[in-house]
Amino acid sequence: MHDGNTSSHDADTLRGPHGRLAGLVLSGALMLASAAATAWDGQVEKQVFEMPAYTTTGGESIGPVRIGWEAYGTLNEAKDNAILITHFFSGTSHAAGRYAEDDPAPGYWDAIIGPGKPLDTDEYYIIASDTLVNLNAHDPNVTTTGPATPRPDTGEPWGTDFPVVTIRDFVEVQKALLESQGIERLHAVMGASMGALQAYEWASAYPDRVERLIPVIGAGAADPWLLATLSAWAAPIRLDANWNDGDYYDGEPPLDGLRESLKLVTLNANHWQWANATFDRSWADAEADPARHLEARYAIERTLDDIAASRAEVADANHLLYLVKANQAFLAGHGDSVEEGLARIDAPTLMLYSENDLVFAPESVRATAEMIEADGTPVERVTLEGNRGHLDGVVAIQQAEARIRDFLAK
Repeated sequence: MHDGNTSSHDADTLRGPHGRLAGLVLSGALMLASAAATAWDGQVEKQVFEMPAYTTTGGESIGPVRIGWEAYGTLNEAKDNAILITHFFSGTSHAAGRYAEDDPAPGYWDAIIGPGKPLDTDEYYIIASDTLVNLNAHDPNVTTTGPATPRPDTGEPWGTDFPVVTIRDFVEVQKALLESQGIERLHAVMGASMGALQAYEWASAYPDRVERLIPVIGAGAADPWLLATLSAWAAPIRLDANWNDGDYYDGEPPLDGLRESLKLVTLNANHWQWANATFDRSWADAEADPARHLEARYAIERTLDDIAASRAEVADANHLLYLVKANQAFLAGHGDSVEEGLARIDAPTLMLYSENDLVFAPESVRATAEMIEADGTPVERVTLEGNRGHLDGVVAIQQAEARIRDFLAK
């Protein structure tokens, strides 16, 4: 849910023991180049898809809807080589490559997307989009419609008048994007955390359009633990007086609350093993003993504060609250039960997860696998090793590259 990304804006980007930010905590123009095109060189251009109007699953109208997207590789003539990448809570469509040669960091899954990599851009057309209510609404490389977007009738931001949206809404807008390029079937859909939720939803809502499913560090429903975790992420914003019930766009934004929310996101996306291996009990300021001064901090506190402050520069508080609600409401298939929704999935499934995940309980992930395979749908489980917990779904993804490659080739 939380999700991290690998860019400098990533909600899950982390600072290493030497103060280095470690990667991760991150118009419907047709792309019809010939299959004989030269290999993708790692440069990527953000593009924008627009719908004149969209009706949400709750029956409310939004218009126009605009989302950013980017793609790597070439869509073949048959338009049957597309792989959709769906991003995590704090992420964007920047899954691979660089916007410019001097960009300091590539997209969050650059390790597995590119020529000769498991998601081989010489063979597949990899496409990713920013979601509705994307967290990073103020990032110049993000296009998203949400509470911070001006209403067409007033020219003022929607604020909390913006309709509540769901994971299914994210999928429906992505479906319109794909159809604008003539893509009717997906070779695979793959995503981490909130991206896994979108992947499940795709395979459940449109089983005839998804040939393979690769959910990473995500389960088929928001269980009570996740409901409470997400509620804790939202609480600091709601307690910030500047939030003003979501009406802050003409005044001071609730940055204090937003920073505290993003600090919780970053902490929960990791694991105590990472914290204990990366930090000791050092003070943030060698001259200020936290045991003697109320305002003094430990080094790990300062690190989390610095990461949160950096991320808050491009994030929007209302967008975070809307993402929280969308993730809390998630139930695969958007129906009456998770069993029913997961039973609709026919696509062979490669499920990647971490036994140290503190966001999605491993038991919930395993239960999701059992429900998908209950009617004979093949499911393979692969555990990712590491000390990052939930974030191992991004930073340790290379561990599964052989399985991903073979799975996509089947």
